Amino acid sequence: MKVLQLDVDRLAYDVLKPEASVYEETKEKHAEYDDALVMWVCVEKGDTDATADAAMKDTLAFMDQVGRRKLVVYPFAHLSSDLAEPKEAMRILEHMYKGVPKGIEAAKAPFGWTKKFTIEMKGHPLAEQAKSYDAKGTGKKTYKKAKPVSENTATVKKSDWSGLPDTDHRSIGEKLDLYSFQEVSPGMVYWHPKGLKVYLELVKFIRENQDRYGYQEISTPAIANLALWQVSGHLDHYRENMFIFENEGQEYGLKPMNCPSSILIYKSKRWSYRDLPFRSSIMDRLYRNEISGALTGLFRVRELTQDDSHIFARDDQLQEELHNVLKLLNETYSTFGFAYKAKLSTMPDDHLGDEQLWERATEGLKKALEANKIAYEVKEKEGAFYGPKIDVDIQDSIGREWQCATIQIDYQLPLRFKLEYAGEDGKQHTPAIIHKTIYGSLERFLGILVEHYQGKFPTWLAPVQVKVISISDQSNEYAHKTYEQLRNAGIRVEEDIQDRTMEYKLREAIEQKIPYMLVVGKKEVDAGTVAVRVRSGGQKFGVKLDDFIEKLHVEIGKRLLSAN
Repeated sequence: MKVLQLDVDRLAYDVLKPEASVYEETKEKHAEYDDALVMWVCVEKGDTDATADAAMKDTLAFMDQVGRRKLVVYPFAHLSSDLAEPKEAMRILEHMYKGVPKGIEAAKAPFGWTKKFTIEMKGHPLAEQAKSYDAKGTGKKTYKKAKPVSENTATVKKSDWSGLPDTDHRSIGEKLDLYSFQEVSPGMVYWHPKGLKVYLELVKFIRENQDRYGYQEISTPAIANLALWQVSGHLDHYRENMFIFENEGQEYGLKPMNCPSSILIYKSKRWSYRDLPFRSSIMDRLYRNEISGALTGLFRVRELTQDDSHIFARDDQLQEELHNVLKLLNETYSTFGFAYKAKLSTMPDDHLGDEQLWERATEGLKKALEANKIAYEVKEKEGAFYGPKIDVDIQDSIGREWQCATIQIDYQLPLRFKLEYAGEDGKQHTPAIIHKTIYGSLERFLGILVEHYQGKFPTWLAPVQVKVISISDQSNEYAHKTYEQLRNAGIRVEEDIQDRTMEYKLREAIEQKIPYMLVVGKKEVDAGTVAVRVRSGGQKFGVKLDDFIEKLHVEIGKRLLSAN
């Protein structure tokens, strides 16, 4: 059995049509639930009532953790391909539903129907939990032996997104040759040259911004003994979503988050109050064992990169550090044209440490938001297990909201790791940690950008910024020299001097959403100029190449939002 537990603000679905020969009769064609725990369930071959009981026991425990009293059991066959027979699946789901104890408001979506659903997720780190259960209900993950990969095997083929709308980032990414997803690496991104250029520009942008605020970049190993996450407390909350393996009698894990290993770098030396704050940033790859049926292009992956930062600071430094974090956040999002709003998430029922420290941290975040005149709503009991946090939702070009940035004050992990610095009074004190990410997952943020711009990236982000197009063979040499000048000036440029019609060349460049096309023919060769055509269709003749390059450098250097 595969189960995905989702803590949601809202679930709504419409029942459309039966999708299986066996389905549950229902008169209810529409349903909505607020502040509920949704239990996506996929019943597999060999599952028993014991499997269902174990899954329900874990789900009820999870509901206690996140403080929910409303449960929706939602059949979701897409989590596995090893499905039980429909009648048996329906029986087990009914058994599961009837096993919900009194005091829990329970509902069940009908089995065997095609449903159109909308989910608005909670923002806290425990909002999604993925689990697998065997026939005995032990909760143990099972793995099949991998098939050997050969040249002819179907597992290395390119993913087919032909059934998706043209506006989806997977469709756009395929058309623009940005990235692909391969069956041999489920939930992991294969970055093509053009897509990697965009990705690296995002990395460069956040690095430059953080450099201005005094961050120092670090990097830590991808693998660590599980003892590290035992100390941090993450293992109790996150084990099911970790890739874990054994070596020489010890258990190790691929890191799902950067906090514990960043803390070890702080712990590797002695600190004085004069040395703080220590603003560390880290861009390492992370690995999270998401259920395969929940993977969604760039939006949900197993291998990801976060623009993580951990600021180790004295209490008297927190407000200034938070002020600069919020300033950096505003500068970053305004560059992309995103409006945003903030939420303050408070102490959950399942939390680490002293409640007085939680209150101090929560008040610190409130004070920073109010001092920076940022409106916010309070999300009660939705903080991380180690500290309250500010979550920031951005709004894209069609009004959709995405939770990206997270800012936390943490007093708990410094205590668990026994972090210290020598104070002005000569005594040892414990620093606080500000956890910060602006993009969140870079993969997810890039997917949001692809859909936000519909592939029409601003010039500074565009994988190809200029395309030089020759009208005829007589202008090919001049076109190539123009291309070389642009390339030497640091512009991402392509040339098209092939023997094809002008209309074809322009159409191809427009379909690739290239911001600028420089068209050259006999007139441009004779005058030593170029004709500049912008993506939206406007055109200007007789432009000196040096003037064009100068203006382009300004547009790129200032990271302006393209007007075309």
